[in-house]
Amino acid sequence: MWRIAKDSKALDLNSSYSYLLWCRDFAATSAVARNERGEPVGFVTGYVRPDRPRTLLVWQVAVDEAYRGRGLAAALLDGVVAQTGSAHRITAVETTITPGNTGSERLFASFAERHGALVEREVLFDEGLFPDGPHDPEVLYRIGPLSL
Repeated sequence: MWRIAKDSKALDLNSSYSYLLWCRDFAATSAVARNERGEPVGFVTGYVRPDRPRTLLVWQVAVDEAYRGRGLAAALLDGVVAQTGSAHRITAVETTITPGNTGSERLFASFAERHGALVEREVLFDEGLFPDGPHDPEVLYRIGPLSL
């Protein structure tokens, strides 16, 4: 997962350790796609928001460059939402996207369309809140209501 995130050049890269912990602690709200050799080729990570237990926050979505354009990200996202939705009665999905990340914008817009849901957008974290240098704002996409 760390390699796929690093190679994406679009995601904020977390430490390899954080991806290992994520797989352990948030496996029920995440998914990894593997190729015929068992190697990871895509993933979706997410968690149920503690203060909004019917909302799934999708943290990262990435697909290895060689596997893009096959609908893998959409299938992973749909799968995680369906799996989490049945366990937690999810009615909304949230994610943050930096302006200009057209791949993510299209992925979540098409997700909303497939599920007949609305998309609300607002800046969640302005660029001035990031202490480690220049960072684009993170725009919150709230998709719902979902009827799973």
